[in-house]
Amino acid sequence: MADLATTVESTPSGASLLDRKMKKSPAWVSTILVLAALVGGLTYIGYHVAGDLGNITVISIWPYVLLAVALLIALSFEFVNGFHDTANAVATVIYTHSLEPNMAVVWSGLCNLAGVLTSAGTVAFTIITLLPVELILKVSSGAGFAMVFALLIAAILWNLGTWWLGLPASSTHTMTGSIIGVGVANQLLSASSGTSGVDWAQATKVFQVLLVSPLVGFGCAAILFALAKLTIKYPELYQAPKDNTPPPWPIRLLLVLTCTGVSFFHGSNDGQKGMGLIMLILIGTVPTAYALNHAVTHRDMQDFLAASERAVSIVDAHVDRNAILAGDPRSELTEYLRTKKLQPDTMTALRENIRDLEGDVQAYGDYKHVPASQQTNVRNDMYVTSETLRVMAKNHAVTFNPDEQAALDSYKAKVDKATKFIPSWVKVAVALALGLGTMVGWKRIVVTVGEKIGKEHLTYAQGACAELVAMATIFAADNFGLPVSTTHVLSSGVAGTMAANRSGLQFSTIRNIAAAWVFTLPAAALLSGVLFWLFRQFTS
Repeated sequence: MADLATTVESTPSGASLLDRKMKKSPAWVSTILVLAALVGGLTYIGYHVAGDLGNITVISIWPYVLLAVALLIALSFEFVNGFHDTANAVATVIYTHSLEPNMAVVWSGLCNLAGVLTSAGTVAFTIITLLPVELILKVSSGAGFAMVFALLIAAILWNLGTWWLGLPASSTHTMTGSIIGVGVANQLLSASSGTSGVDWAQATKVFQVLLVSPLVGFGCAAILFALAKLTIKYPELYQAPKDNTPPPWPIRLLLVLTCTGVSFFHGSNDGQKGMGLIMLILIGTVPTAYALNHAVTHRDMQDFLAASERAVSIVDAHVDRNAILAGDPRSELTEYLRTKKLQPDTMTALRENIRDLEGDVQAYGDYKHVPASQQTNVRNDMYVTSETLRVMAKNHAVTFNPDEQAALDSYKAKVDKATKFIPSWVKVAVALALGLGTMVGWKRIVVTVGEKIGKEHLTYAQGACAELVAMATIFAADNFGLPVSTTHVLSSGVAGTMAANRSGLQFSTIRNIAAAWVFTLPAAALLSGVLFWLFRQFTS
């Protein structure tokens, strides 16, 4: 959420006290904690990257330069996400004086770190499925890098612009719009070759979540606040902060716990948005180290082979016996993913791809033993196989009985274990970027959440209800593998409590939030599409 202070004509009375708190020097304890986390995180990242790249023969320094630049841009997006979105989590505890600003930011950063480290990566790969399949398969090509750079730079520029102008925009909306822009531009630039654009079915699913989640935040927070007023007879809970006095300890504990929950689940959801793109960067620049999951165990490999046998027999039973596979199996499956139309030879191609992968795994015995020149090919075969099974199940393109579908789902999960993985050092890097961004941007959020949404100051109960609903909404989205906007959920939750309390709403703020909903997606899409076209002029 961006700063709205510039959009409201008058400065609230509580702002001056917060301004004084903001100008205080950071406590030495929190400063030491931040430095320790930064040094420890960078050491951890350096150690693991050195280990991953240590056995790779360096032929040219160029891929490593490209890797460094791409990672810097990707982590810059997460940094901007930190001060653009993450500071929502600390707004209520700082505004209500439940924690000192420096301690609140450090604590939120640690909780974000925990959320990022424990995330499964499902949201990261949901974002990736919006991208054109051929660009994912050719991420090491010029078009692949143009895609990654265009959508990341577009997302950063739009986030910075809206933050600077005081327009409340969502990083999730921005990233989704950037991906759509690249997909549409890719299709327009390659119309003659039939290149795919956006997976609109998957994009619609994301749109629905982004549209519904603020409504859920508003309604649920309003209901929760109304129930609290009916059942919890604790007058201090419904008061606004006074002076520099912390609230009574039960209220203080509640607000710290809700801050902890929102920070943790923000890390587990928002922190994943850049992870999938970072993995594409790693695969494109150093596929030998990151195309396949080298941490997969021998037992996992044996389970994969057993699942492959079962998958081959199931798919073979649905093959059109009159169909002749005219081309390469991967190409046929890529065409199916592009068009979503089942052809007579699609099932034959799927069977052959599964069979080829089984042969590769048997021959090499371990993913780390796959020759460097074949790592990308094996990964791409696995990716199109997994995506074909996902799309077929979603579209009910082929009628599998429940036992067959369960067996294919099991096989797909084992394929995904080899390709849809996120190294721990990537999670640590993202967590550090989010945390540092929060420390930079939190000051522009606190007064907004506390005093710019409603006509009356935020009370302890309103802050707690809004954060409880935000925490639950993000948790639910995380479990369904869907991206959700922390900005919109929390701000709409605050608005819901104001409505329930009949405190009134500042419609200039509501107008700006509505404007962000309307403009962010098309603006980010246009910006990323133009950047993709520009970068394609210099790449082959």
